[in-house]
Amino acid sequence: MTEYEAVIGLETHIQLNTNSKIFCSCKADSWNDPPNTNICPVCTGLPGVLPVLNRKVVEKAVLLAAAMHAEKIAPVSYMDRKNYFYPDLPKGYQISQYDCSIAKGGYLDVPMPDGEMRRVRIHKLHIEEDAGKTVRQRDRRWIDFNRCGVPLIEMVTEPDLRSADEAAQYVIRLRQLLRWIGVSEADMERGQLRCDGNVSIREKGSTVLNTKTEIKNVNSIENLRDAIAAEIARQIRTVEAGDSVKPWTLDWDDSTNTLRKMRSKETEADYHYFREPDLLPVVLEDAWREDILKDLPELPLDCRQRFMDTYDLPQYDAEILTEDRSRSEYYEKTAAAFGGDPKIVSNWMMNDVLRMLRDSGKSAGELKLSPEYLALIIRAVVDNQITSNTGKDLLEKVEESGRNPEEIIKADGLAQVSDDSALRPVVEALLAANPEQVEAYRGGKETLIGWFVGQVMRESRGKANPQLVREILEELLKE
Repeated sequence: MTEYEAVIGLETHIQLNTNSKIFCSCKADSWNDPPNTNICPVCTGLPGVLPVLNRKVVEKAVLLAAAMHAEKIAPVSYMDRKNYFYPDLPKGYQISQYDCSIAKGGYLDVPMPDGEMRRVRIHKLHIEEDAGKTVRQRDRRWIDFNRCGVPLIEMVTEPDLRSADEAAQYVIRLRQLLRWIGVSEADMERGQLRCDGNVSIREKGSTVLNTKTEIKNVNSIENLRDAIAAEIARQIRTVEAGDSVKPWTLDWDDSTNTLRKMRSKETEADYHYFREPDLLPVVLEDAWREDILKDLPELPLDCRQRFMDTYDLPQYDAEILTEDRSRSEYYEKTAAAFGGDPKIVSNWMMNDVLRMLRDSGKSAGELKLSPEYLALIIRAVVDNQITSNTGKDLLEKVEESGRNPEEIIKADGLAQVSDDSALRPVVEALLAANPEQVEAYRGGKETLIGWFVGQVMRESRGKANPQLVREILEELLKE
């Protein structure tokens, strides 16, 4: 049987997190606004209005281009009119960029689940305005113009991906990067990150680029994976049946997990691009560019590698701790404040702090449990001032109150009891009250030591030093 491989490129539309739209002062984020309430004459394309380019859009585009290792960030770029006629495009054209976009080239390195690093090249990156939204209700279609003029970056990859899973991993890493550098919230369910997949197949080993189809309206990473996998399978069936793949634009219906044809795919010539006459060229002077790029942080994969090298963390830990920038900064501040083994801090972060973040929906930087407070709790446990269980409870108390953990330990009497003279009578009383368990232990059932320790810990309300309790028990049980 013929073996096929997929050839996949992705087009991503990234909604920038600016306060206002790209060419007017209307609020950019209108997710919760009633339909057609966040609009003005400019973003609805009324006659006689003039657009004014939002400076922040250019700055965020330049920052992303640098993070994507762009080969060229243009000192001069131009806005163009992309002409097409949809009900939700009130002007009959979209202001975008065509041949002189703000950036070209670059790449994103994407770690794959099998450990391979796949480099996905970027064809171009350009800024543009969003169109409106068509809403289907029963037998009617309604138009909501709130999204018109929302600033977007469109980024087009080269056809470097070879499977649905690889495409999903690319979007996961792109979303991480967008949030990391602070240019977009990248919430796919809210339309802040939208992805179209260009898919073709060829015989394995071939270098030919065959006819591709485009999958649109994919609103989650799982749907993207499912849609691309379904289209690869459909194309293979088509070719095996002796037919040819047609250049269709396909719609993914996530309610039925099926693809359906929307239309024949447009070509660039269909859009009749020409320069936008109402906007000046975008001139990126050296001083402006340097001012933008001074805010470019260390990138996620570089941070992950540094955590492995500097803190001697396993890759799994480093991966989790660098999933978002706030978490990575929180870890580093805690490790610095603790001053001890950084793996101990990682263990607390991976187990207890991440659970708090999941339960609360907060980012690490929003916790009342500051890195300094977490370091104090870890230090108190390591130095046997409090038990590990008390430390875990203390995390919640600090997060609820925002109080210094040392104050809570003192005020609530949480300090660990490590005095032999205080614990020995408790252990002796326990053994005297449980002669059958003592007999069983001495008869060879040594696993009962854990039960004895647990009873003492309960009696002391978790304050007893468990190691010292164990030592006293082992001494008395041997007598």
